[in-house]
Amino acid sequence: MSSLRLIFWETTKSCNLQCPHCRAQAKSRRSPEELTTEEARRFIKQAAAFSQAILVFSGGEPLLRNDLYELAQYANQAGLKPTLATNATLITEKVARRLKASQVKIVAVSIYGSDHCAHDKFCGQPGAFEKTLEGIENIKKAGLTLQINTTITKINLCQLEKMADFALKLGASAYHVFFLVPTGRGRYLDGDKISAQEYEQALNRLYDLELNLPLRIKATCAPHYYRILYQRSNSNAATKGCLAGQGVCFISYKGEVFGCGYLPITAGDLRKQNFKEIWLESELFNVLRDAAKLEGKCGPCEFKNVCGGCRARAYAATSNYLAEEPDCVYQPLTVRS
Repeated sequence: MSSLRLIFWETTKSCNLQCPHCRAQAKSRRSPEELTTEEARRFIKQAAAFSQAILVFSGGEPLLRNDLYELAQYANQAGLKPTLATNATLITEKVARRLKASQVKIVAVSIYGSDHCAHDKFCGQPGAFEKTLEGIENIKKAGLTLQINTTITKINLCQLEKMADFALKLGASAYHVFFLVPTGRGRYLDGDKISAQEYEQALNRLYDLELNLPLRIKATCAPHYYRILYQRSNSNAATKGCLAGQGVCFISYKGEVFGCGYLPITAGDLRKQNFKEIWLESELFNVLRDAAKLEGKCGPCEFKNVCGGCRARAYAATSNYLAEEPDCVYQPLTVRS
């Protein structure tokens, strides 16, 4: 049985920002199709019945749901670990205190540049950087653990090291780097997508950063980082690259279950099925858990159990989620010979 470790829940598609790379293609208004409070409590109870997973309240902007605090507290009481993914622009001192009282464990804040020009340009709203920094100060005052998230494209690739230093300066305990997957609004940012060679260079830069900074650094949507980790340290990480449908799943705002938020193939529907049933019995998830089914150069790759390739990026490029990772320069030994 694959252990469920991390659940991303798209609590709402509504957001107060309109970032051009947004996976959710967030809207200014909330959708009537969102899971209700009772439906959300039911799915949380079902998840807690067979796991002690981290539950990420994501969006859109999850703080636009007025039942967020109630649901975070309910998740904690049920045995899950509630965390929040936010742009932090709405986090006043009062909001931060309520999050703390609701037993939110970590607040992950999205920042896209180390100054207001870079950040505001990336997220498409002047003044957003200052509001985010105010929110971060309130997070720290409330005694909440801060994590910084960054989505990397050609626009801010040069700021990788600056962003890590900035995350450290802000008092973050972790820096998570998300590499753009062309889904949602990201489909229209072809000119901002980095090349396979740039991926390789960026992931080696991240490895160097992790060696030299007192900061936990994680590459997301870049499973080949774990191949680089193995090659450079000659040791396996505690996790592997692509965990879609293996240790991770994504719940949409209306209860659809996916392997991750970037792979648009449904594994089930919480309004029709029990969550445990979907997790254990979904055909999609069981295929994703079988590395022997990988195709292209990922199939014979000696690192497929360490990396696995990004299934969402493969799907976006070929409409086949088992195809080879399109943004990996590595040639498996058997392919070379």
